[in-house]
Amino acid sequence: MSDFPTYAPSEEHEMLRRTVRELADAKIAPFAAEVDEESRFPQEALDALVANDLHAVHVPESYGGAGADALATVIVIEEVARACASSSLIPAVNKLGTVPVLLAGSEDLKRRYLPAVARGEAMFSYALSEADAGSDAAGMKTRAVRDGEEWVLNGTKMWITNAGVSEYYTVMAVTDPGAGARGISAFVVEKSDAGVSFGPKERKLGIKGSPTRQVILEDVRIPADRIIGAEGTGFKTALATLDHTRITIAAQALGIAQGALDFAVGYVKERRQFGKPVADFQGVQFMLADMAMRLEGARQLTYHAAIKSERAMYGEQIPDLTLVSSACKALASDVAMDVTTDAVQLLGGYGYTREFPVERMMRDAKITQIYEGTNQIQRMVIARQLLR
Repeated sequence: MSDFPTYAPSEEHEMLRRTVRELADAKIAPFAAEVDEESRFPQEALDALVANDLHAVHVPESYGGAGADALATVIVIEEVARACASSSLIPAVNKLGTVPVLLAGSEDLKRRYLPAVARGEAMFSYALSEADAGSDAAGMKTRAVRDGEEWVLNGTKMWITNAGVSEYYTVMAVTDPGAGARGISAFVVEKSDAGVSFGPKERKLGIKGSPTRQVILEDVRIPADRIIGAEGTGFKTALATLDHTRITIAAQALGIAQGALDFAVGYVKERRQFGKPVADFQGVQFMLADMAMRLEGARQLTYHAAIKSERAMYGEQIPDLTLVSSACKALASDVAMDVTTDAVQLLGGYGYTREFPVERMMRDAKITQIYEGTNQIQRMVIARQLLR
C-alpha cells in the first residue's frame, strides 16, 4: 500500500500555504481591525499580495499569470481570510470576474484583459445581481442593445463586490427580452467607459473593507467585440462560473473559521478561572473538538471540489461539479458561522468586544452564507442534482 497516492495537498501546496500565512500575518493581519473599524479598502493587503504575485494566482501563464491550479487558489484565499476576510476578496473576486472570460471569452478578449489583472494593474469584478434579481438572477432588467459595431448598456447592478475599485466588470445583460434566460449575454465593461458610475457604499455587518456598491450603466457604449462568448449564452456562462467560484467562498469561510479557532485555542490556554486554565475544562475541550472536526470536514470537501474544478477548467466533463461546489460552499459557510459563534462564546465577555478579533470574524462569516447564492439556494441546487 506504500504506493497508494496520499489524499492531500502536495508539498508545493503546503509550501504555498506557509508562504501566504507568513505574509498575511506580517502584512495583512496588523491592519485588519483598522480596515474593519474605518470601513476602508485594505490597500496594504492589495500592495502585499501584488508584490508577492498572490492577488490573482489563477490567471494562466499564457496571459502573464502564475498559472496556479484551483486548489492553490483556494489555499491563498483561505490563508488571507484567516487574517482578514475583506482582504481575501481581492484574489477571490479577481477569479470571479475573470472566470467568464476564461471559460467563454475570445482569445482577443483574454489577451486584452487578463495580463493587466495578472500584473496587478487592474482588478476584475462580477456584475450579475440586481435589486429585484438576486436569487432569481434570470429576472434581471439590465439591457444591452446592438447598435452597429457597438452595444449600448442600460441598467443598475446591485451588491457588486469591490465596485469602484475594480477597473473591469463582467456584466450580464438582457439582449433578447423574449428569450428568458437564453436572452442574456455577458460583456466586459470598463470603469472608464462613459456612462459608468457607482452608488454609495453599502453600510454592512461585516467585510467592511471590501466596498459593495451599485454599478450604474447609463447609455454605456462598448465595442461589439467585448461580448463574452456568443449572444444569448451569458446566463449559461454565469452558472458555469459559479460552479467554480462558489468554491472560493467556501475557502474564504474556511479561513475565517480557522482564524477564529486558532485565536480561541490560544485564549483558553492563557485565560485562567477557578485556579486553572480554561482549556482544562472538559466542556471547553468538547467545544474546541467539535469546532475542529466540523472545520476539517468542510476543508476536505472544499479541496475535493477544487480538484474537480481544476479538471473541469481543462475541459474534462465533471458531472457532479455543480453538486460538490454548492455542497462545499453551504457546508463551509455554515461551519464558519458555527465556529465563529463558538469562538465568541469561548472568550466570554471579551469575545463580545472589539478588543479581540473573533467578533469581527463572526460578523464576516455571515456573508459567506448569503453571497454567491444563499445557502437555501445551494440546498435547492444540490437537491435538483440528486433528483434529476
